[in-house]
Amino acid sequence: MSDLIAIIPAPRELVRGEGYWTSADPIGDALRTVVENLPDDEYRIDVTTDGARLSAGSDQALRHAEQTFAQLVGPNGVPVVSIADAPRFAWRGMMLDVARHFMPKEFVLRIIDALELHRMNSLHLHLTDDQGWRVQIDAYPKLTEVGAWRPETMIGKMSHGQTEFEYDGTRHGGFYTKDDLREIVAYAEERGINVVPEIDLPGHMQAAIAAYPELGNNPDNPIGVRQVWGISDDVLNVNDATVDFVRTVLREVLDIFPGPYIHLGGDECPADQWRESEAAQAKQAELGLTDAAQLQGWFTAQVSSVLAEDGRRLVGWDEMVETDCPKDAVIMAWRGADRGEIAAKAGHDVVMAPHESVYFDYYQADPETEPLAIGHFTPLEKVYDFEVVPAGLTAEEAARIIGTQCQVWTEYMEDEDRVGYMLFPRMSAFAEKAWGSPKTPFPDFLARLQIHLPRLTALGLNHRPLD
Repeated sequence: MSDLIAIIPAPRELVRGEGYWTSADPIGDALRTVVENLPDDEYRIDVTTDGARLSAGSDQALRHAEQTFAQLVGPNGVPVVSIADAPRFAWRGMMLDVARHFMPKEFVLRIIDALELHRMNSLHLHLTDDQGWRVQIDAYPKLTEVGAWRPETMIGKMSHGQTEFEYDGTRHGGFYTKDDLREIVAYAEERGINVVPEIDLPGHMQAAIAAYPELGNNPDNPIGVRQVWGISDDVLNVNDATVDFVRTVLREVLDIFPGPYIHLGGDECPADQWRESEAAQAKQAELGLTDAAQLQGWFTAQVSSVLAEDGRRLVGWDEMVETDCPKDAVIMAWRGADRGEIAAKAGHDVVMAPHESVYFDYYQADPETEPLAIGHFTPLEKVYDFEVVPAGLTAEEAARIIGTQCQVWTEYMEDEDRVGYMLFPRMSAFAEKAWGSPKTPFPDFLARLQIHLPRLTALGLNHRPLD
């Protein structure tokens, strides 16, 4: 086992030679160069018994070379190898939901370390939802004073149609200051990782409406931050003042996050309150819309103009395709692989995030033996078998699949240890799909993974043991 080269994600090409290079400090002694005649995303590693050379087409590719090389170093030295490698996909991401359960800044930094280890390049932070608002907004301080805290949280698993709940009686919350988020962004940038913030709207906004009731459709009936899971009927109203509110929030978000992508959610937005609101009905008539649900597309267009003005790009969940969203919006296909196919055929760039394969809040084994989860079943081998590009696309359409992303929704993950247990080692298998590693028999991957897991432990991250 100790002689096995255990690189995760596996490189595109690896040729093993005879022997080892031994050095007291192999990582420090390896030669590094950026070579202009290599493609920007490609790197090579050449190890002989006399030394090691890392060459790459860019600084970012050189970072990838360094991560791979660090995984080559073993108790016998560095094996003689030749590696040529480059990623298949441009977007290799993970989403962390910090809205349902707040996660400390220090844990987010460790997650970034894990992304770097796996040569992934995108961290999507789900910063707002019905159960909590996690980003400081100077113009609207109640978003964190009120919206970041719920007095208690439901106990146990929520079932469809459930109306009565048991609660834990424990106040939960927290938020990131702008300085916290800038530290996270800078830490990620140093490691070649882009942070994508999500402000989910116009649904999933109960925490914001709890802080500012005038944002809702029933301002005379104030509500609190949501204490149960599921989908809230309380959505933003479509008044001009609410559009201005969102625009102001987004301008502050843009100031914190310099990356090219801003996620505006767009998922699971019930239109019931708009159908009952005189103001919403008037807006619908003014716009000549045939159904209140069409107000979502109009609302998103009004607020996303702030992104375009600043040269940023809108990202949204796959429901956006049904709301006449901007054609240059990047779509995250979560409801199934078929949704990615639909979005690509409609001309959108697509990040594949289908729940059946890459939602890591699903059970990993028999629910009787596992911590409480939302349901479904996604064991490690199913993640390893995930095919990123849907079948049935033309070459032109397939080129619009710009990458893939795994999701960690934290309704049933109350702390960092539980997140680690649910995320790893499934993210290690996912990283091979995101990178485009050559597929090997699953037992071969498990052999590499057995050696890889202590690297996660060294980062201070929990993981589920292998069966």
